[in-house]
Amino acid sequence: MPDPLAGLPPRYLRTPEAARFLGLSGRTLEKHRTYGTGPAYRKLGGRVVYSLEDLQAWANRGAVTSTSDPSGQVLPAKRHNAQQASGSGRAVR
Repeated sequence: MPDPLAGLPPRYLRTPEAARFLGLSGRTLEKHRTYGTGPAYRKLGGRVVYSLEDLQAWANRGAVTSTSDPSGQVLPAKRHNAQQASGSGRAVR
């Protein structure tokens, strides 16, 4: 299936739009950003923006095929110890 966004410049979403795209509340996405468990983001002129590709990649990390599969790698929006977060590829403070 051809990519409908091919040839277009990257699309960035502000926090409310990104949260709707993921089916989360804006506050949950802000918590993910604070704890380092959320999708990659950028700051442009002081504004936080998310690329569609980063949002999709983060959501895909949690994909499983059945309830017996080990849980995906998307951590809940809360503080985690270093051992739990080590699989996420993000540093935890």
